[in-house]
Amino acid sequence: MASSSSSSSSLRNWAYHVFTSFHGEDVRKTFLSHLRKQFNCNGITMFDDQGIKRGQSIAPELTQGIRDSRISIILLSKNYASSSWCLDELLEILKCKEDIGQIVITVFYGVDTSDVRKQTGVFGIAFNKTCAGKTEEERTRWSKALTDAANIAGVDFKNWFVFNYLWFFFPTWKLKRKRANKVFYDEYEEELYAVNSEAEMIEKIANDVSNQLNATPSRDFDGMVGLEAHLREMESLLDLDYVGVQMVGISGPAGIGKSTIARALHSRLSNRFQFTCFEDNLWESFPIGFDEYGLKLRLQENFLKKILNLSGVRITHLEALANETTWFGPGSRIIVTTENNELLRQHGINNTYHVVFPSDEKALKILCRYAFRQSYPHNGFKKLALRVTKLCGNLPLGLRVVGSSLRGKNEEEWEEVIHRLDNILDHQDIEEVLRVGYKSLHENEQSIFLHIVVFFNYKDSNLVKAMFAGNNLDIKHGLKILLNRSLIYISNDGEIVMHKLLQQMGRKVVQREEPWKLRILVNAQEICDVLERAKGNREVSGISFDTSGINEVFIKKGALQKLHNLQFLRVYKSKINDGNDVVYIPKEMEFPSFLKLLDWEAYPSKSLPAKFNPNDLVELNLQNSKLKRLWEGPQPCIPQQFLIYLACVAMYYLINVLMFFFGCVCFYIQHLPNLKKMNLRWSYDLKQLPDLSNATNLESLDLHRCESLVEVPSCIGNLHKVEQLDMGFCINLQVVPTLFNLASLDYVVLEGCSQLKNFLDISTNIRALAIADTMLEELPKLIRLWYRLRFLSIYGSVRDPHVGRADIEKIPDWIKDLHGLISLQIFGCPKLRSLPELPGSLETLIANTCESLETLVSFPTDSQLVELYFPNCFKLGQEARKVITQQSSTACLPGRTIPAEFHHRAIGNSLTFRPGSFGFRICVVVSPKPEMEEHITHYSMSRICINGVPTDQLILTGLCEIQGEHLCITQIDLSDEDRWLEPEKEILLEIITTHQEVDIIECGVQILTDETYITIRSYDSRPEQASEDDDEISLMEQ
Repeated sequence: MASSSSSSSSLRNWAYHVFTSFHGEDVRKTFLSHLRKQFNCNGITMFDDQGIKRGQSIAPELTQGIRDSRISIILLSKNYASSSWCLDELLEILKCKEDIGQIVITVFYGVDTSDVRKQTGVFGIAFNKTCAGKTEEERTRWSKALTDAANIAGVDFKNWFVFNYLWFFFPTWKLKRKRANKVFYDEYEEELYAVNSEAEMIEKIANDVSNQLNATPSRDFDGMVGLEAHLREMESLLDLDYVGVQMVGISGPAGIGKSTIARALHSRLSNRFQFTCFEDNLWESFPIGFDEYGLKLRLQENFLKKILNLSGVRITHLEALANETTWFGPGSRIIVTTENNELLRQHGINNTYHVVFPSDEKALKILCRYAFRQSYPHNGFKKLALRVTKLCGNLPLGLRVVGSSLRGKNEEEWEEVIHRLDNILDHQDIEEVLRVGYKSLHENEQSIFLHIVVFFNYKDSNLVKAMFAGNNLDIKHGLKILLNRSLIYISNDGEIVMHKLLQQMGRKVVQREEPWKLRILVNAQEICDVLERAKGNREVSGISFDTSGINEVFIKKGALQKLHNLQFLRVYKSKINDGNDVVYIPKEMEFPSFLKLLDWEAYPSKSLPAKFNPNDLVELNLQNSKLKRLWEGPQPCIPQQFLIYLACVAMYYLINVLMFFFGCVCFYIQHLPNLKKMNLRWSYDLKQLPDLSNATNLESLDLHRCESLVEVPSCIGNLHKVEQLDMGFCINLQVVPTLFNLASLDYVVLEGCSQLKNFLDISTNIRALAIADTMLEELPKLIRLWYRLRFLSIYGSVRDPHVGRADIEKIPDWIKDLHGLISLQIFGCPKLRSLPELPGSLETLIANTCESLETLVSFPTDSQLVELYFPNCFKLGQEARKVITQQSSTACLPGRTIPAEFHHRAIGNSLTFRPGSFGFRICVVVSPKPEMEEHITHYSMSRICINGVPTDQLILTGLCEIQGEHLCITQIDLSDEDRWLEPEKEILLEIITTHQEVDIIECGVQILTDETYITIRSYDSRPEQASEDDDEISLMEQ
């Protein structure tokens, strides 16, 4: 039986990776929301039950969701058994475990395993209440299911809380803490896993789920005609046994299947590599207006975010993602897909796989897979299928789209499609071939398709669904149809993705529409006519206005208001330096009443119109605007009870009319019930935010560089769905809500807010925080409870030199109580003289341009620190320098003399030595070239090569603004994989820079012995030779 279910499981096509059974009130806004976010980061799709109405019995959608999921996670909390719905889900999950081999993981969240198994304690009381009035048969089935679930090994959070409690009161357990902090029982091994917090346990669960998924071969590419042959050719070119770096190109015409081959390779081979990244459709992912330099920066940022799973990554300069193979560690594989063979040759990529058109036989099979869901035609359709295959020119994308549109059609309908294809004069015109698939859609699906083409490609699918909520278009059904017709797909990140050829075809469809049928306007000249003459079609639902090349636009009063159906408005400039475009807005201008998307770059007015109605607005994006306030007129904070009392729409408008006639200022109470994203960054003149208390669905608020903003209204502290809040460099911001205890809040930026007078009480769920140094003393005592805080960044005045204020001179002692902190970054604090004791969990410490910093506390022998960076900290004392150079694997600090323990030295960037058995440490002296002496304003990376073979080790010679010479240290530990390095045989070490702005002056090596390997991170208090230390200190003072 087990063998049968396992076999059945491996042959299924799963719609979701994970289904989670839970009691909403216990975990939805806390543990589950963070687990869902971690799953998204790991590319794990989870069934979403939002919108499913709960009743007495389990909904059919949930039953199907369980059956369509590879893994089920049962979140057993104290109120789980109070829901018959949850118990019925449990029955279905265990049935799927038995019938189809579904993997089941249990999580005991605040409940005893024995209470679940025996239905006792608080858990048992809830269970008995649920069973009241139920039949004995139902009670027995539920009881057995709970007992079976409790017997499935899983994660027990109650054990973690017990051990964590004991840790705080018995510090002598320190050495055992990693083993006892939390308990995780592997399904296959009785082993205790060491983790330090709930967040790490969530990461552990996500990693285990990923491993389970990787252990099961992906079926996503099963049945793709000819794919295995392509993969064999690619694997041969990749030469996976070769220890060096390989770059391989995949070339061929658009729509031939290059990305599909690359995606299948990534799926098949990703579990062999430590880090992987799949970057698709680069030119569609970034604004057209970027020059080559800007595009590279955005691409690099996105690449590192995916590789490192970090938000807020910023790169200020690299030549390219893959400019040289020396940038990558040994065994790395880089695959590039392009239609341009010359591009591959220019970058020295000689291993290229050219994808050719499939044979007639394979092309017929491709068509049949989509038209008939099998590899051959139905009876009576063979001749028709051959004709369609020929008319599609054997292009896989065309065969897929046209085949999907023919699925379920009769012979007469096939003839109609063939007739349309036959009228295309050039059978190689793929856009016209793809248009056949578009024309097969009903009018509603065609409309959704075109809106995605213009506004929503690469946008979050949930956001798009919200955009069409309340619309006559059935967005969920429409997206399902587009998915089934192969016109879009949903990425692992939940984004809607459309092939560029389909998008190009869609744009032409929009441009060729008859004037009386136009629903979306994209032609700049036509849009100018509509705005300046107020003669637009009232059926227009969207405007995408590229102002590049348009000198002046005078919007006529009432022009937009006449577009009664306008829901999506985007105004942007694709070519930054093209034209002197100026858009003039009349003072009395009014927007249509039903806008869902308002995306206006550099909005030119000081406010939105007084009668602006954002009731339907889902996304508001006004970057680089001239706004001083969002809308005119007083914006009072009306009590919610009063709003409910005046819920009648007629009464609402009547109040405004009466106020107008009695001489008061007419105003609208702005309701924002649908708003999810508000982006006002770089609106330098914005002075005031309105009352946002009704924006109950707001998830992201971006106020970065709103430099005139003084106050953030208190109502924001009550918006319980906000996940990201960026108020960075709001340099005049003085007042923020004192209470910001939002369970959803994950990411907060307050850097550069030097005038902030009070600090907000942030949720204990926060993971990343960036603040000004002056806020440190104001942080509440609750900061010690921020057990999820992983990344803390502190910014001083050097970061924003035009802000005059007093800088801090020390970091508060309470920072040692942040037991989950893994990264502390301190930037530009010129008066900071010392660093206190830091948390033992810390892995990375950066103190950048802290010019007065002299001392820091030595770290314990069991410290987790591996990276210590102190660029431009020129007053570091002898003891501090010793701590930095001797207690970390990777370090950077000012200096020109290599420490004495590095016995092997050479001028320049290379030297030879015998490596020994344990490994070695490398120290290099780097210096900006004379023409760059003032400062280097970018990341500087150097690759280590041994005997000409690049390693995966980097020497990071700077984080930003390196001034003068610096020492950079890294450690290479030898393992069984390094047997090719013979201890007694000399090797050649080379440091290769990836840029031209710095020189490597000198390099040195310290050979690790048995003793030094064990004690390298212990602080050696013995003074070094005075001559070298004195020389070093005197150099720093010059």
